[in-house]
Amino acid sequence: MAEEGQVISCHTVDSWNEQLQIANTSKKLVVVDFTASWCAPCRFITPVLVELAKKMPQVTFLKVDVDELKTVAQDWAIEAMPTFIFLKVGTIIDKVVGARKDELQQKITSHSSMPA
Repeated sequence: MAEEGQVISCHTVDSWNEQLQIANTSKKLVVVDFTASWCAPCRFITPVLVELAKKMPQVTFLKVDVDELKTVAQDWAIEAMPTFIFLKVGTIIDKVVGARKDELQQKITSHSSMPA
């Protein structure tokens, strides 16, 4: 299990499924960053996500490279990068498309304080 306070990169479908299962069981807010190595806005927002993960250990942050895990990106209907999906107990509760730092921070804060 990864340390709290960090962004967990999922490099295989198995690791993605495992992390999702752990997160769903924990009833924590899960923020999934669908990203790509060639995406400049994704590179811009990465340090912001890392800082948020450090400040908010009550939230699970997962990262998925859409080129590495194409099937996962397709399963979640990801069409633009970065896309952030917010989950609680496996259910999508919100979404942010684009490197919109303020909106991302605001939604993480509001959803992390809501009970599961």
